Amino acid sequence: MKEYKVLAMNFGSTSTKIAIFEGNKEVMQQVFRHTTEEMKDIKTMEDNAAFRKGVILSFLKENGVDMSQFDAVVGRGGLMRPISGGTYIVNENMLKDLHSCEYGYHVCNLGGILANEIGGELGKPAYVVDPPVVYEVADVAKLSGHPDYPRRPLFHALNQKAIAKRFASEQGVPYESLRLIVAHMGGGTSVGAHAEGKVIDVNNGLEGEGAFTGERCGGLTALDVVKATLSGKWGTTYAEIRHELCMKSGLVGHTGTNDGREITRRIKEGDKHAELAYRTMAYQVAKEIGAMGATLKGKVDAILLTGGFAYDSTLMGWIEEYVGYLAPVHVYPGEDEMLALAQGALRVLSGQEEAQVY
Repeated sequence: MKEYKVLAMNFGSTSTKIAIFEGNKEVMQQVFRHTTEEMKDIKTMEDNAAFRKGVILSFLKENGVDMSQFDAVVGRGGLMRPISGGTYIVNENMLKDLHSCEYGYHVCNLGGILANEIGGELGKPAYVVDPPVVYEVADVAKLSGHPDYPRRPLFHALNQKAIAKRFASEQGVPYESLRLIVAHMGGGTSVGAHAEGKVIDVNNGLEGEGAFTGERCGGLTALDVVKATLSGKWGTTYAEIRHELCMKSGLVGHTGTNDGREITRRIKEGDKHAELAYRTMAYQVAKEIGAMGATLKGKVDAILLTGGFAYDSTLMGWIEEYVGYLAPVHVYPGEDEMLALAQGALRVLSGQEEAQVY
């Protein structure tokens, strides 16, 4: 069977990660960290795309990579209209929504944009896999308490599904046969209930719904938000208020840092406030896991903890103390996003599944 060659790309606000896969084997990976000075003139999605593309192509050329050997280019999906999970071929409809940022401005929009640009220049297909807008929730999970604002899950769909499938493979059973709760904990945190191969309920981890996180505020009372907004305390524009709630809250707001290693150091030095904030984050994540247990009617095969904070065994232990009664807890530090991107493209290239159309 042919070992298809895939270029995978994943973009963070100040980072660019690329990897080359031959089949399931990663043969090269590189992470670029971008300084404030490098990005000071970037104002639009197009500026960002041009900058990142230059970085990627220069690196590949300097390392003698034969671009013509790629069979496909795949990027992490962006903010688009809600869709089902799977691998999507990048088309004009998708590009329109990614460029216009109609559904939100986020660096992950670059995944589809640059996969299309680089793939197009090579004459090879461009894909995105399980973007943050995967929308498979049950009908009862779609409404909020106000008819003008239905719930809008935005979450770590790529890594949640990748970790769930990895666990299923380790157990030797189909992903579709399991009832799982997956918690991805990083700058944002999303906790999803997985059943029959779908995420039937999950919080909006991008915009701060659910537990407070390294940077996001989590649940605040609606009237407190109104009061602070009207007072101008957090600024007067949407961008300023969003920055306060999604970048300067959570652990950052309580301790001045979103780095679990730094907080652990402070705790060891006797910082009681840092310990309280950290324990509270664990407590709130555990409450979200418990809530997802209710959506699965208590029938849970396993709880999977993943993301950057999953490297902290102490934090994971605090969470397990609260939720271990519900199901066995398994920890998967970091994320499997690059492999998940490549595998999504490989399934289509090998004919195991058809690419979905946006």
